[in-house]
Amino acid sequence: MEELATPAEEFAEHDSIDDTNCTFLPMLIESRTKRVLIADDDPLMREHLAALASKAGFEVATVAGGREALASMSADFSPIVLSDLGMPDMDGVELCQAIRGASCPGYVYVMLLTAHDAQRELLAGFEAGADDYVSKNVSEAELVARLRTAHRVVAVEQSLRASLEEKRRQAQTDALTGCYNRYYFSKHLARELNRSQRTGECVAVLLFDIDRFKSVNDRYGHAVGDEVLVEFASRLRLALARECDWSARIGGEEFVAVLPGTDLEGARIVAEKIRRGIAEQPFTTQAGKLAITVSIGAAARYGGDAGQKEHADTLVELADRNLYRSKLAGRNRVTATAE
Repeated sequence: MEELATPAEEFAEHDSIDDTNCTFLPMLIESRTKRVLIADDDPLMREHLAALASKAGFEVATVAGGREALASMSADFSPIVLSDLGMPDMDGVELCQAIRGASCPGYVYVMLLTAHDAQRELLAGFEAGADDYVSKNVSEAELVARLRTAHRVVAVEQSLRASLEEKRRQAQTDALTGCYNRYYFSKHLARELNRSQRTGECVAVLLFDIDRFKSVNDRYGHAVGDEVLVEFASRLRLALARECDWSARIGGEEFVAVLPGTDLEGARIVAEKIRRGIAEQPFTTQAGKLAITVSIGAAARYGGDAGQKEHADTLVELADRNLYRSKLAGRNRVTATAE
């Protein structure tokens, strides 16, 4: 049903899990898995079911039909849906099919309400992906038991989903600074260059090396050195104003920034802004304020015919040569050349 594409696309936008801090994930999962959406065109039945679910500790939303249910889901995702089988605008089977065909941010446990247990209706619902059937004459105890079963199912699913997402995040994130790591950089630079080959746009790379970082570790200890790295990564992220720009830590004191749609001169301007920002504001550490500078090498390439891996290697090698030139010239400077 093509008209359902927009609500489906909006599910993830309205209910994505922020995985930057997983300390509160169990509490977050518990609250999200206890949301129940009740869809029934009978207002008395809606009110009765809502009262029972609320009494059992569930957060409840009610709508009068299937299309309203989809709109409600797109605005405020509910992992448990309790829907009347027979509704005029979109019946429970059609609603279930629409939910199963949508890109939801988590599994949706669908329970269909029926006034009679006709086998053909039951089979149609299960074929559409329904998880359970509930009679409209269900007792309070049975309804609560079934809702709790639904809660357990979606809680396990969301817990597994969150765990997998956290593992994925850790696999591509530098543990100390929180920015992307070398693996992410290698993989996604190739994607950026592949995209540039299609669009003909330029992609720029900035390589950063914190000047005399070894002396910071030797003089003040690695704990202070770590503070410098964390602060540098934070400043670098803040300096990249566009959403499409991103950075990564690729070595001990080596960082990189990728600037899609940016030519060499634009890359030089961004690099110089970052260099000044680092040099002009001392870093606050447990050893006091430290003057830190950075050497930067910039390079840029337009989309061409070369394979994306070869193109990426060439771009990074040029940026690395320019970084070396910055160091040879006295550090705390930007070098941006085409060769």
